[in-house]
Amino acid sequence: MIGTFSVGMTEYVVTGLLTQFANDLDVDVSTTGLLLSVYAISVAVFGPILRMVTLKFSPKPLLVGLMALFVISNIIAATAPSFEVLLLSRLLSAAMHAPFFGLCMAIAVNISAPHKRTGAIAAVQGGLTIAIMLGVPFGSFLGGMLDWRLVFWFMVVLGIVTLIGLVIVTPNQKSTDVPKLKKELKIFRNKNVLMVIFIIVFGFSGVFTAYTFMEPMIREFTGFGVTGITVALFCFGVGSVIGNFASGKIQEARLTEYLMLALASLAVVLLIFAFTVQFAALALIASFLFGAGTFGTSPILNSKIILAATEAPLLSGTIAASVFNLANFIGATLGTVLLKNGFSYVMITVIAAGIIGLGFILAIVTHLVEDKEVFRVVRSDS
Repeated sequence: MIGTFSVGMTEYVVTGLLTQFANDLDVDVSTTGLLLSVYAISVAVFGPILRMVTLKFSPKPLLVGLMALFVISNIIAATAPSFEVLLLSRLLSAAMHAPFFGLCMAIAVNISAPHKRTGAIAAVQGGLTIAIMLGVPFGSFLGGMLDWRLVFWFMVVLGIVTLIGLVIVTPNQKSTDVPKLKKELKIFRNKNVLMVIFIIVFGFSGVFTAYTFMEPMIREFTGFGVTGITVALFCFGVGSVIGNFASGKIQEARLTEYLMLALASLAVVLLIFAFTVQFAALALIASFLFGAGTFGTSPILNSKIILAATEAPLLSGTIAASVFNLANFIGATLGTVLLKNGFSYVMITVIAAGIIGLGFILAIVTHLVEDKEVFRVVRSDS
């Protein structure tokens, strides 16, 4: 959880620092959105490749190596002399993201009782949501009051702590069967998994269309300074943690039903956010609901992929993390393009709600066509 906190903070903390990056590195705010979108596409592309190459490695030494790469990438970010070097550091950090999350979720599932697997996935994901709650607003405050480079040095320290922890306490699990890449790749022929991937890419991506420019949007409409932005991001984070651990209690057989409810609620929340952001108090409430909806949905989607992909126990977690970041890239890129073409923050948020609405429709289709026996089998094993 400490590791996923560190990696999650690295991914999302830039959201609260876009204005600082723009001023210090002499680029437009719209350009700084690349720090999210490039990170996301790197996770989506290089994450699965790195995991396939390292499929036969034991989890523990691989986790240690991935965290070492994380530390190095954040040192580069902290000392970056230009926006291009900062972007390069994001590429390096992103390469280890999906394999790291995938391995963490796989280990958590393997050491948990069968009826607690959904909760185990949510616990690992909990590090990410706590990063959203505490790490992102703290990073935004630290960068706003002092220097954004200190934020990356802070993550270097977190990475070193995680590295030591992995060496000391992570179980050194070894597979009894030789991993076979050909068998693992059958995940892409799994109907249940493909439907969830469609939901994430074509529906959940709307979350990132809105989230990427959440900080400058709130700043513009509410007039918040550093402290106000920090409080808004903290509200988003509190909602994220509550939503994440609440969804971890959902029974496997009812995941799709709750997924439909979560996506519909999230679309409504974004519409409310778009039209209430100019009111400070309502903006904070909407930020909380946005966080709860976002990270109340993602563990459900992760669980549906990992539990359904019985043919790919080693690759499924990495694929899940990669697909989420592909959605992140699509959403952040769309938001950047819309902003550069004159769309207001409110219009972008409304469009984001529409995209999530498409995800809701896809979830209904999934409920009609998926093989529900897969989840019933998982549940009966408990």
